[in-house]
Amino acid sequence: MKPSTYLETSVIGAYLDNGEPFRRDLTIRWWEHELSEYRAVISPLVVRELERLSEPHRSAYLKLVTGLEQVELTEEVAILAEGYVSRGIFHRKFIADALHVAVASFHKIDYLVTWNFGHLANVRRQARIRLFNTAAGFFVPMIVTPEFLVSEGTETEARNSSEF
Repeated sequence: MKPSTYLETSVIGAYLDNGEPFRRDLTIRWWEHELSEYRAVISPLVVRELERLSEPHRSAYLKLVTGLEQVELTEEVAILAEGYVSRGIFHRKFIADALHVAVASFHKIDYLVTWNFGHLANVRRQARIRLFNTAAGFFVPMIVTPEFLVSEGTETEARNSSEF
């Protein structure tokens, strides 16, 4: 069985981000050469976040995720996200980030893939999520950037083609 990945919105955004060439190139290469090695999923939350973008990006991003499996936003997901907020793991204004973690946790997704360093790919927050999920009996996904999932060859290609 393939390892599973939950693609948070920032990863999809990086695919077309001309402002961050390294991030964009690495994301594109990972997506095109290695994403097939994983069971890649998104949630309706990701789709809603993409739908709020302006054109031409909205259509391009939505096209990228068209074939991906969608996992549900269940009542349990909402309760788990609310638990993160009530424990101060996430501020209420970042409820979407709490929901992304809750979706990955509830659906037992191996990796939550993100470029969001401020609220998701943050070791202190990850430690608090791990403690909370473990105490509550939920799965603990690894929160990583695409860089952690690339093979050595893909990473080298991305570095060599980026402008520093």
